[in-house]
Amino acid sequence: MGFHFDNTNEYAGALQHPTRGPHYGNYKDGSSNAGQYSANLIVDWEHLAGIKGFVTRMTTVGRYGTTANRMFGDWLAHSSEIYGGGGNVVVHLVSLYGEESLFGGRFLIAGGRMSQMSDFASSPIFCSFQNNSFCGRPKAAADSTYYGSYPAATWAFRMKGRPRKDLYIQAGVYFAENGIYQNYQHRTGFKFNGANIVGYEIPIEAQWEPHFGPHHDLPGHYKLGFVYDDVRRADNYYNTAGQSYYVYGGKQLMRNSSWQTYFMFDQKLMNYPGRPKSAGLTFMGGYIYNSPHTAVRDFEVYGALMSQGLIPGRPEDMFGVAFSYVSIAPGTRDTTMAMVAAGDYSGMPNHATGVQTNAEVLEVDYSINVMRGVTFRPDFQYYIHPNGQVGLRNSAMLGFKSYVSLF
Repeated sequence: MGFHFDNTNEYAGALQHPTRGPHYGNYKDGSSNAGQYSANLIVDWEHLAGIKGFVTRMTTVGRYGTTANRMFGDWLAHSSEIYGGGGNVVVHLVSLYGEESLFGGRFLIAGGRMSQMSDFASSPIFCSFQNNSFCGRPKAAADSTYYGSYPAATWAFRMKGRPRKDLYIQAGVYFAENGIYQNYQHRTGFKFNGANIVGYEIPIEAQWEPHFGPHHDLPGHYKLGFVYDDVRRADNYYNTAGQSYYVYGGKQLMRNSSWQTYFMFDQKLMNYPGRPKSAGLTFMGGYIYNSPHTAVRDFEVYGALMSQGLIPGRPEDMFGVAFSYVSIAPGTRDTTMAMVAAGDYSGMPNHATGVQTNAEVLEVDYSINVMRGVTFRPDFQYYIHPNGQVGLRNSAMLGFKSYVSLF
């Protein structure tokens, strides 16, 4: 049996005044703090009850605070990724499931309440950064409000196999639930009855894990994934007659299904001689493409460099720089364009106050290993076209991320 409790805290403040104007709402100067305490329980039933290869996993969180990027009009990438979804309760259930290991660990079967985005399109190094465009997964990968993304979960079943040591293939069925991020449906996360299930998602993913270099000491992870979801969603531009629903009226076209595909990788490029094996330079990158008819973001491209142990005598410290480019789906862009042309700024999608086209986020941070289980990470973020809007002033943010593992 294993139990772990920790706290993550993230602070960010804007370094300039927000955009002013008649259509820009109540944008304001300021900063914000957001955080989470998390408890994780793993029970090994082979040791407790003799059930070979069976474990159960449970995660709960409590979240607090808010995020600063909304103060200057951005709703696409939280400056504090830890914000939101916790229901404003002391204990919110994230996941609760059982997992059976077969054939010496080469085949895993899991079922219960699980977060799709914690199992697929995920990486333990995404949260080397603070901005939600990278952590806990590239934001375009979680573009659908039906995809269970930490701390939201749905009923699910997953299988994962390793046909060879450096390759895994996994697939699952995750039942899509309406309102998994809304307090009226999943405030505590303990709603199990499935009354709000509206469809399902089937993700498939393969990951190759090579080791390059003359000493085979440069590990890499290369993953390719595809998601099909059987959920009715509104088209972001067309009505049932094949025209703009905003310009010509009529009923908004409903799509019976949607999809997503992605390629993600990280590769260690070099080791630092005379320092621990964990030290070195790693490059991370990827591309996500969503069905343009139902997405807010039709694609995202991102890249990052992370250097651990760059300073001699500081083997656990890490310097990182990351950049993300997000494209707003053509239908969403054209709908906002039509609304702005008509002078209609009420009820625009995604809290927009102008035409949405593309958005970029640059982040630079340095993780300081204070002591075992404690890190402090000064952080700089720069938003280009916040909320995907050219009319909003670029925004720089300065803050920090702290992590404390208590036990």
